[in-house]
Amino acid sequence: MTDPATPWAQPASVVRLDVPGGEEVIHRDVAANGARFHIAELGEGPLVLLLHGFPQFWWTWRHQLVALADAGFRAVAMDLRGVGGSDRTPRGYDPANLALDVTGVIRSLGEPDAALVGHDLGGYLAWTAATMRPKLVRRLAVTSMPHPRRWRAAMLRDPRQSAASAHIWGFQRPFVPERRLTADEGALVGRLIREWSGPRLPDEEALEAYRKAMCIPSTAHCAVEPYRWLVRSLARPDGFQFNRRMKRPVRVPTLHLHGSLDPVLRTRSAAGSGEYVEAPYRWRLFDGLGHFPHEEDPGAFSTELINWLRDPEPDR
Repeated sequence: MTDPATPWAQPASVVRLDVPGGEEVIHRDVAANGARFHIAELGEGPLVLLLHGFPQFWWTWRHQLVALADAGFRAVAMDLRGVGGSDRTPRGYDPANLALDVTGVIRSLGEPDAALVGHDLGGYLAWTAATMRPKLVRRLAVTSMPHPRRWRAAMLRDPRQSAASAHIWGFQRPFVPERRLTADEGALVGRLIREWSGPRLPDEEALEAYRKAMCIPSTAHCAVEPYRWLVRSLARPDGFQFNRRMKRPVRVPTLHLHGSLDPVLRTRSAAGSGEYVEAPYRWRLFDGLGHFPHEEDPGAFSTELINWLRDPEPDR
């Protein structure tokens, strides 16, 4: 495990990174839902809020920040609770509260609403926020994550999806996942990203950045807590209540993106999420990409996202 005295353990030096092209990202902290959240911001225009997944932090959206800013949007990538430069609170890692973090950041940024873009866990929270606080979500774009009710059904009924998500079952053990994630300077983080990607692997610079961020003290624990809730709540009243709440349909235009080679969330699990959307819904499958399409082919991903955000008739 990394020594807390090392530079790898200092959040500011690890997460306040630059983006490609030499663009000067504005790094700052905002208060929302009783905690402090680090954001990286670039550009002016309608707000697009980007939500990262596991095992990453805001920097996973570095290419999209630049592309969205160039396209005339105010692009903001936030670190989720417990990750990157955001507060590591002792509790609050259930999806309902994490979604309130997201909508609270929208309000703290002084905007009436936002287009939410989420990947993996960030996509799960984007689905949740659009259901719980629809007035604050203008449009919704989700990649590598089915609707929460589809995810739950697949985990319980599809043995192949359950096997593909073996890491989530492994997170239910106490202490061991945290130790594994931070051992050998976060080597497991790099290995997971390589295994979950398609042929176009993220470069070594990216892998090192994610390894360093996971080694910030308490990050590994906070990063796995949402997954502990997701599994343990499957048989608890709070989980049943959340699942019932998610029956309410999404009523904003939705873009659903997925890599055809995603080994973590099967295409079959994600496809069909449109049944929970009572608004224009567009499904886009990226051939030959894995779990991280926004990093594996950032140009194609950004083009698809920006064209959809600009489209005044997304139901075509």
